[in-house]
Amino acid sequence: MRRRNLVRTAVAAASLSLLATLAPAAVAHGDRDNDDDRRSYKRIGYFTQWGVYGRDFQVKDLDTSGQAARLSHINYAFGNVSPDGKCMIQGPAGEADPWADYQRPVPAADSVDGVTDTWDQKLAGNFNELKELKAKHPGLKVMISLGGWSWSTHFSNAVLTKEKREAFVRSCIDIYIKGDLPVDGARGGAGAAAGVFDGIDLDWEWPGSSGEDDTIYRPEDKKNFTAVVREFREQLDDYAKSQPRQKDGKRKHYELSAFVPTAPAKIDAGFEVRKLMKDFDFVNLQGYDFHVSGEKTTAQQSALYAKDDFSVDQTVNDWLRRGAPAHKLVVGMPAYGQGWTGVKGGGDGMGQPAEKPAPAKFQPGFEDYKELKKLAESGQYKVYRAYGQAWLFDGNTLWTYDDPTVLRAKTKYIRDKGLGGAMFWSLDGDTADGELMRTVARGLPRR
Repeated sequence: MRRRNLVRTAVAAASLSLLATLAPAAVAHGDRDNDDDRRSYKRIGYFTQWGVYGRDFQVKDLDTSGQAARLSHINYAFGNVSPDGKCMIQGPAGEADPWADYQRPVPAADSVDGVTDTWDQKLAGNFNELKELKAKHPGLKVMISLGGWSWSTHFSNAVLTKEKREAFVRSCIDIYIKGDLPVDGARGGAGAAAGVFDGIDLDWEWPGSSGEDDTIYRPEDKKNFTAVVREFREQLDDYAKSQPRQKDGKRKHYELSAFVPTAPAKIDAGFEVRKLMKDFDFVNLQGYDFHVSGEKTTAQQSALYAKDDFSVDQTVNDWLRRGAPAHKLVVGMPAYGQGWTGVKGGGDGMGQPAEKPAPAKFQPGFEDYKELKKLAESGQYKVYRAYGQAWLFDGNTLWTYDDPTVLRAKTKYIRDKGLGGAMFWSLDGDTADGELMRTVARGLPRR
């Protein structure tokens, strides 16, 4: 379910300080749709549904790490789309996990409020913990992220016609915004999850072009994606109008966002940028997995700048040139690294042939930042930085990742370009004291 993307050539090295000096000046783009959006940087982090198992990363950990206090939004990954084109929260193993979402009784030790879930609660699991987290951190918003790399399979079918789009959007709002969950014993029922989610994030990878092997895509996905985004915006607004006003007298605004690609070919195949950005509150730009450990040559995965290669700067400028307002562009950042072993050629290891993905704790070639920090401090690896990226190399194994030095350069870039903020995939990769999130929060202070 992790993000992935096309591969390209390796990047040559250059100095971070020089490139920071040469960084392009801020570009004036955008509409004047919401002054609050312009005043406040988005600080977004993904919480993974499955992280409560092997990684034992609980919603409570967002609080104890200090991450929750610094986040503006949590994206809950992921909700799935069924073969008949509806949002689904129950299904076959590997296609849904209602136990993690709302059925699992959370013990006091793992609970945000320190109280064990009871058998007769309508809402338990991650959803209830997120609700408790929001109560402890007023202003924190939670979005349901639909799709992801593995669960984008049925998006294309779900948006084929106006009738299908209406039914698809209605089903998502029923489950996640109204909170109408399937009944399972005492759990679930009408409104059981009401108040958990504040909006919807669309993570279709990718409209109009290939994603995971079983993901369906069509040329008409491009116009259909625009149409379904409009449908989400209209139905969310209509639902808000049907609800009582908030204490401040205003209607609640349910936010709408998307995860969007770095590759220009994928942008052009699936995204009518100017039309879409009128309905999106913001979009999260792919800022990582520019290269991955499955490739035969080491390369950067998340560089701020790069010559003749994918980069954060290239991605931002490609979206700006297509009409996206700068203040609606949120830069994605990795809380993990991509790694290779059996690297040949010496030097700093970058751009060299490699035998295979590097050994790692959970998945070969993919390691959490907290583990890479230990390697960097062990003295066994040399730390390199260039082009707004960092990497570790010990002569045989290389890891490319973002550390606090890189994040300070990226947050400066966000400020200088007038962008909307930063997003992390995913929060469980950060240290126990939330070092990466803390660095971004310092670079993008509340305004």
